Amino acid sequence: MEKIDKTTKSKDLFLKIIKIREFGVLIALILLIIVFSLTADSFTKPENFLNILRQISLLGIMSMGMTMVLVSGEIDLSVGSIYAFSAIISGLLMTNGVSIWVSIIIGLIGGISIGILNGVLVTYAKIPALIVTLGMSSVARGIALIISKAQIIPIKEYTVSDPTLNAFIFMGQGRIFGEIPMMIFFLLGITVISYIVFGKSMLGFRMRAVGGNPDAATASGINVKYIKIIAFGICGFTAALAGILNVAFLSNVQGTVGRGVELDVIAAVIVGGTALSGGKGTIIGTLIGVLILGVLRNGIIMLDVSPFYQVLIVGIVIIVAVGIDRLTTNDNL
Repeated sequence: MEKIDKTTKSKDLFLKIIKIREFGVLIALILLIIVFSLTADSFTKPENFLNILRQISLLGIMSMGMTMVLVSGEIDLSVGSIYAFSAIISGLLMTNGVSIWVSIIIGLIGGISIGILNGVLVTYAKIPALIVTLGMSSVARGIALIISKAQIIPIKEYTVSDPTLNAFIFMGQGRIFGEIPMMIFFLLGITVISYIVFGKSMLGFRMRAVGGNPDAATASGINVKYIKIIAFGICGFTAALAGILNVAFLSNVQGTVGRGVELDVIAAVIVGGTALSGGKGTIIGTLIGVLILGVLRNGIIMLDVSPFYQVLIVGIVIIVAVGIDRLTTNDNL
């Protein structure tokens, strides 16, 4: 009897594990790592893994905000332009004598404001999110190019007089203990905060409720418009933060930065198991999705495959991930 009970418990545990939403994408990530470990000589070196984490840091930060928007039943195509807009705003203020930290705060507020405006237009003006954010993408990008005159803005000692410039640059280029890129800590910090806000608070529960069934959410007393506006605002914040960190990493900024990054962000979130139809998704799943894209690109480069194939493969990954999502939703059963 004891053996039967143990067998039953083992089966129950196994069934619980494979039903975890992140299980499938985690297996995919592990398989990718195994394949590249066997085919690329330097792939398993610790410095390469740190390099992958640094490369995906900004993508991961932006993906956390996008997860909340998609789970809420909407989409945001303006994150790449918010990324550039906030970076340009902060960069210009820094080079015009404004304190670096005040410049950062204003840049973040700018990103949040665009996100909130997206939410207001989607909820109150009832314009589809696809149209609103596509239009806002052009508006934000246009403003960034106009105010910067499409020029590269260097963030150097000869352009920025603030004595804390080195501390700002360290945020993007620094390494803790001389080994671990500072950008990784920002990714981990935003991931932990997002996990708490989205996975452990009432706000996250309401986002999932709104995305899953907005009518039922309204009937239960949830302010659907308010929740969606918050989701867009958070997405604007993460895009702005990533843009400003990129300024610290490159020590310069220009209005063309971040073009097309929204596709990578959406791809990472979808690959991580977030449903396009809304209501389903997790922060851990998104992090795994970001890692999958990072490992995939890094492995392709190490195998000396043409970078043009990266675009092709990411496109295929998006189509396959969306296809699986649609096949596994109740609407299609």
